[in-house]
Amino acid sequence: MTMGRLCVVDDDSRFCDFVKNVAVKLDFDVECATDGYQFMTLCEANAPDVVVVDIFMPGIDGLELVQWLAERGQQLHLVIVTGFAPNYAILAKKLGEAKGLISVKTLSKPVRLADLQQAICHRQDA
Repeated sequence: MTMGRLCVVDDDSRFCDFVKNVAVKLDFDVECATDGYQFMTLCEANAPDVVVVDIFMPGIDGLELVQWLAERGQQLHLVIVTGFAPNYAILAKKLGEAKGLISVKTLSKPVRLADLQQAICHRQDA
């Protein structure tokens, strides 16, 4: 039995591959999207249990995706990552929590392996 479905959305395909490799080893079924539109399509076709989303992306950014997920009443665990100002990740976290997402974690790039593992397994101490 798998840990569930995980979707990672980041315009950096190398980061997507990193998250996918980690999540597969933790027994997740994983899909990757390199932009917000692709993510929305994947999410509607196969509702994920865990989403790893980058804040800064061209087109639809991570903050908009958090809002989109929350408006749809998605029951999922969200991991927000950023390589830039952590204030945006904190804002996205507060938005997700206020809108009722199950759990919202934030990570700063470069992401440590142990931190990613802990966050996607949605342990409370992450």
